[in-house]
Amino acid sequence: MSFLSTVGASLKEHDADAALISFLPDIRWACGFTGSNGLLFVRRAAEAAGLEAHFVTDGRYTVQAQEEVTEATVHVPGYQLFPYLVKEGFFDGIERLLFQADHVSVAQRDTWAGQTADVRWIGAQEILTRAVAQKTAQEIEHIRAAQLITEEVFSFLLQHIQPGVTEREVAAQIVYQHINRGADKLSFDPIVAAGPRGALPHARPTDRPIASGELVVIDMGCFLNGYASDMTRTVAVGEPGKEARNVYATVRRAQEAAIEVARAGISSDALDAVARDVIEEAGYGDFFSHGLGHGLGLQVHEWPRLSYHVSYPLPADAAVTIEPGIYLPERFGVRIEDIVVLRDSSCVNLTTAPKNLIVID
Repeated sequence: MSFLSTVGASLKEHDADAALISFLPDIRWACGFTGSNGLLFVRRAAEAAGLEAHFVTDGRYTVQAQEEVTEATVHVPGYQLFPYLVKEGFFDGIERLLFQADHVSVAQRDTWAGQTADVRWIGAQEILTRAVAQKTAQEIEHIRAAQLITEEVFSFLLQHIQPGVTEREVAAQIVYQHINRGADKLSFDPIVAAGPRGALPHARPTDRPIASGELVVIDMGCFLNGYASDMTRTVAVGEPGKEARNVYATVRRAQEAAIEVARAGISSDALDAVARDVIEEAGYGDFFSHGLGHGLGLQVHEWPRLSYHVSYPLPADAAVTIEPGIYLPERFGVRIEDIVVLRDSSCVNLTTAPKNLIVID
């Protein structure tokens, strides 16, 4: 489905005459623009059936916009993008304007509305969200390529993590090795959490040295061609002990159970429950403190959520993470995360890194 047909459906649903798309990841998905400043204005065509789209940016992107933007007429007026739309009469005859209420602050909406006194601003959420979630074959290959870089970095780390190396030193290697392999940038600050710090799901790396016998949770990813990777692996530096092995095996079983049933149409909470039930049956239900996963693509965290807090059918062709975890306070944590693409009757796993407990001697 093209972005124009998606926007057109929203215009019909809300009885609106035009739409203003301002969220940059949605603009990139809709028309291809990769820069940092732009607005996409869609309105009913004046003299013909259908819709017309206009993309507005500033002079820094004159050439770039002409090269990248598709399905929209490009305008480069300078830095005053919204005033240009007003001055050039784009709002003439517009009575009801749809805008992205989930991405526009009240102050910004009020500023824009103050320049269009005769226009009623209609806030709507998720105008493009569901369409963005359903990935094309090309988008899936972009995600797969980004994930491959992350897996290569993981293989590198296995040769360099040892007792005495600090979490921060490992994190620095994660950053450098991704960029050195061609990544555009990191998709988030890497998580490297050893021993008791592994019980903090979003721990930040510190100068704490990794000790022998500890588990190390490593969560990392990158952007390549605009698309994100995301992978978590937990490794042991030296023998971690019986309980750590049991917890690891539980998390792995929970993840594999969820991947086995993951498919388009299953509800988000039902998929979460598959993994959560495995962990609860093992006696660790109180220590799985987050949802099962999230969508990703042009953002590292996109709709849909995979969580017991929400219930909706998951869409076909969505790329989502499956990442159960167990976190025992002041002791250790385990998380395993893969990216899968949901199909009608199953899923395709884009992650190939090993999931057996790797013990680094």
